[in-house]
Amino acid sequence: MPADLAVIGLGPYGLPLAQAAVAAGIPTLGYRTGPEADPLTPAEVRRMLATGFRTPTGPTGPAELGRVRTAVICAPTPPGADGGLDLTQVEAAARTLAAHMRPHTTVILESPVRPGTTEDFLRPLLEQGSGLRAGRDFHLAYSPSRVDPGNRDFTPANTPKVIGGLTPACTESAAAFYSRLTDKVVRARGPREAETVQLLETNFRHVNIALVNEMAVLCDDLGVDLWDVLRCAETKPFGFHAFRPGPGVGGHSVPQDLTGRAPHSLRMVELAQQVNAQMPRYVVQRAAALLNEHGKSARGARILLLGVTYKADLADQQATPAEEIATRLMSMGAAVSYHDPHIPSWNVADRPVPRADSLYEAAADADLTILLQQHRTYDLQGLSVKAQLLLDTRGATPTGAAHRL
Repeated sequence: MPADLAVIGLGPYGLPLAQAAVAAGIPTLGYRTGPEADPLTPAEVRRMLATGFRTPTGPTGPAELGRVRTAVICAPTPPGADGGLDLTQVEAAARTLAAHMRPHTTVILESPVRPGTTEDFLRPLLEQGSGLRAGRDFHLAYSPSRVDPGNRDFTPANTPKVIGGLTPACTESAAAFYSRLTDKVVRARGPREAETVQLLETNFRHVNIALVNEMAVLCDDLGVDLWDVLRCAETKPFGFHAFRPGPGVGGHSVPQDLTGRAPHSLRMVELAQQVNAQMPRYVVQRAAALLNEHGKSARGARILLLGVTYKADLADQQATPAEEIATRLMSMGAAVSYHDPHIPSWNVADRPVPRADSLYEAAADADLTILLQQHRTYDLQGLSVKAQLLLDTRGATPTGAAHRL
């Protein structure tokens, strides 16, 4: 069966899109653009392969891009050396697609990018490589990815999709595609507006996490129970949205302040990045202080880290704060081990970190246990009983059962 859709980039943005497309009965091709974290389980990928998903390989694989009606570029855009986003994989995807693209194809970019990228960066690559003209010979649009890995409540089917096309016809062509996957399509005025939606949504998260992280530090200094403050504050039915502090911000959505790239930089976002980047160091400081309060030094202390992924119940370690926390603890002379049901082995600074086989035995043996990620399989009540000393960075343990961030 000829494929109807090509998803270029099979990481945290592309694979969930391909999964949704296959579930909607759309024959789909998948192409990798480089090393990418796999957000799906092997079982989920096997089900996709059994129901219309293919990943062509070899020299003739990209030629099949010339037979699809829709191509969505979902290549990762990690932080670049200049502080901006690295578009290397987006460029590679565009060049590969352009070499095979035929007229009337709908091309959609979903990768996180700064405003203007679709028109100023992607469009010239596609036009030069294909000899076709965007808006006349093929459709071009941007749609911010709204994937939330592991979220069972909000899926591609019930999450509205924002679309901004180069022309009204481009928007409608992209809308026709996404209407096959989702209940609601929202039309932006153009690609720049749609790109800026992604910018606002990502930065909203980072700024609010930074605020509550600062509140965590303040409340500890004041002897105030932050988690009780949050419990009460979130009962307000308007004007407040609850965020939770944590040991740091990980994942694939990179905050952008556009410094040097727009008339006005987003100073609040720049400050939020600084605040959130300090949280791993703060967790280590709290850990050392707790050990001192109990007559122990961080040097030589046995410290167990629980959950080293960036998000609960996933195996993804992209930008996980656990790595910096482990590095700092080791540099202080602590003997660090870890437990994570999703990570069978873990290296930090090119050194293997010992993995605890028996969770409760390891917690009982450790001088300090630090909960970094609240995986569903963790019995936090049981852990709080077994652990000699427990620092909970997620506010997940019962009140009074542990020292909480």
